[in-house]
Amino acid sequence: MIEALLLAWLALQDARAAPLGLPELPAAAADEARAAELGRRLFFDPVLSADRSVSCASCHAPEKGFADSQSFSSGVGGRKTTRNAPTILNRAYGKSFFWDGRAATLEAQVLEPIENPLEMALALDEALVRLEEEPGYRVAFGEIGGAPTRAALARALAAFVRAQVLGDSPVDRFRARGEFDALDDAERAGLWFYESRGGCWRCHSGPNFTDELFHATGVGSQGGEPEPGRAAVTGDPAERGAFKTPTLRGVALTAPYMHDGSLATLEEVVAFYRQGGRPSTNLDARIAPLDMTDEDAANLVAFLRALSRPAPPR
Repeated sequence: MIEALLLAWLALQDARAAPLGLPELPAAAADEARAAELGRRLFFDPVLSADRSVSCASCHAPEKGFADSQSFSSGVGGRKTTRNAPTILNRAYGKSFFWDGRAATLEAQVLEPIENPLEMALALDEALVRLEEEPGYRVAFGEIGGAPTRAALARALAAFVRAQVLGDSPVDRFRARGEFDALDDAERAGLWFYESRGGCWRCHSGPNFTDELFHATGVGSQGGEPEPGRAAVTGDPAERGAFKTPTLRGVALTAPYMHDGSLATLEEVVAFYRQGGRPSTNLDARIAPLDMTDEDAANLVAFLRALSRPAPPR
């Protein structure tokens, strides 16, 4: 049900209009809608993979909240990726990209999976030749400024990703408009726990429910020793095991969870934080056991589900 509501809701949205609960996006170029439409075609077309077997949507499926239901996605030749595919919803508000934040812009991020040997495994130069050889793509790139180039390909894919914006949930109706009945009793109690004793807002903050920063929660730690995480990018040992805080918008659709897809359900995620994460030599100071009852846990999950579904039209 939530999946169908999401797809119908996204289909009605203006590519640059901010829904209730989210800030306005920067002004777009005059041909941004055309670039986003080209990006949409490319996103669903396996032409960008070496053997034409997978597309961007193979790992970022709209009905799964633009994520993947597998812990690790399958790329060309069935090769497995090393990170869980995160949602692309609301990446228009992102500050950095990938779980370790190694890409500073969305334009840089969207090109990496094409050349990644575990994903699409196609050299960008070869991808551009393919696009130039297809008359439909040659015309479409001409309509946004010229021949297929790395910059034009990045612009088109990034424009499509930026258009996937999710807001105006029952939570937004309750908080922004004071519509008390937008949430039921369990959902309101879950919101209260999120904002008070749960302290979830310390990392999942702001209108997009993420601080866009990196925290070590113990996920992926073996014997207390964390993975490199953000430290692989910055070289700072204090950031070992730290991964980006994901948005909670659409979270009910994007199981499994965490950068390694190790938690299968929202209930497991809540239980993970209830116990204070996982032991690690570099655990974030914000992560500690929570004063939470079973009812609190169920209410928090109800709140997260409410945050994930579009509110009905009024």
